[in-house]
Amino acid sequence: MASVKSWIKAARLRTLPLAMSGILMGAALSYFDGGFQTKITVLAIVTALFIQIFSNFANDYGDSQKGTDNKHRVGPQRTVQSGEISLKEMKVGMVVLIALSLASGIWLVAEGTKGLDLNTFLLFLGLGIVALVAAYRYTGGNNPYGYAGFGDMAVFLFFGLLPVVGTYFLNTHMINPGIFLPAITIGFFSTGVLNLNNMRDIENDRNSGKKTVVVRMGGDKSRLYHTSLITLGWFCAVLFVALRFQSIYQTLFLLTALLFIRDLVKINKIQEPRQLDPFLKKLSIATLLFTLLFGIGIILAV
Repeated sequence: MASVKSWIKAARLRTLPLAMSGILMGAALSYFDGGFQTKITVLAIVTALFIQIFSNFANDYGDSQKGTDNKHRVGPQRTVQSGEISLKEMKVGMVVLIALSLASGIWLVAEGTKGLDLNTFLLFLGLGIVALVAAYRYTGGNNPYGYAGFGDMAVFLFFGLLPVVGTYFLNTHMINPGIFLPAITIGFFSTGVLNLNNMRDIENDRNSGKKTVVVRMGGDKSRLYHTSLITLGWFCAVLFVALRFQSIYQTLFLLTALLFIRDLVKINKIQEPRQLDPFLKKLSIATLLFTLLFGIGIILAV
């Protein structure tokens, strides 16, 4: 039987800050527009964490089935690959996370759509189910989209646009077009984390038939792509503040700029892919810190 330590390893705790960032950004924006609700925000965070852990389990399971997790993989050894968790046990773990995700997700949608029509409830419930299916289909099943180079698009959608805009709507029952700017920011930063992951694993992915964006464009262009993701993310955040400026407190997030710039400089100098691994965690944490300071700035401004 797999140990608790193995399950914690399979959950990949370093990915969880990124899963929370979109929710916290959406909650902060709802506060800015006077519609913040604590219960809905907490439920959204819990649901996002459950879905992310399910995604990590499914990725562990799917890559082991496809042969991508092997002795040539650069990143941390996966639990199914190493034998710490059997395929059968991982299947059970995935089912448990699906159940937890649905339970918290249904509660979240029920609370967030109170007073609205049934179609709105069904729409958000459907989006939650689509998120679960997308988490599995990234590396699982026949013809997983992660192996065809569509992972970046999925991350941008499910870590950026959907959590930010969805959380905002469930809190406020409205859509303000301006919130798409910070949603795009979180989407680009999150895609940057995936891009680093794929830059690190480029050789093994290429040899395993996993045609990520990095494999398709090559190592040099992927660095330019990464720089563009981070730069455009910052541009959208600054533009939002410029358009909705109320107080100098809204610029607090600028304190994190040095973290992003420092790591970009280092990433562009690295030639050995395995040396990129620490930067996944750094960008994930930097994104969460950016989001927290962005939110605190909004709270102080209001």
